[in-house]
Amino acid sequence: MIKNENSDKEAKALAQHPTCMSVFKARRVIDQIRGRSYEETLRILELMPYWASYPILRLVYSAAANASHNMGLNEADLFISKAEVNRGAIVKKLRPRARGRSYLIKKTTCHIKIFLKEKSKI
Repeated sequence: MIKNENSDKEAKALAQHPTCMSVFKARRVIDQIRGRSYEETLRILELMPYWASYPILRLVYSAAANASHNMGLNEADLFISKAEVNRGAIVKKLRPRARGRSYLIKKTTCHIKIFLKEKSKI
């Protein structure tokens, strides 16, 4: 059996460092785009009313740029093969309150991974 050279190639983009959004809010957006084509994903993310869709849109652009520049794949043939959202570190801040006390503010972060593959031409 002869395999196509580009069939197992997968481009990815990671957003790890301070992506200050809840895992649940990011997963709500990621679940809508998983398994869709690249162009359809861009249309969906541009029209979504959620704040979390903008960083994910930038990440999809980055993954497509990685695919076209590093691997020579055509952007029109790409689709989202895998999309993951995992919990990151919790940033803790102290806010001053009355009578010299402090209140702990917990900012949740998440790690987002998007993998793009080329559609097989059969």
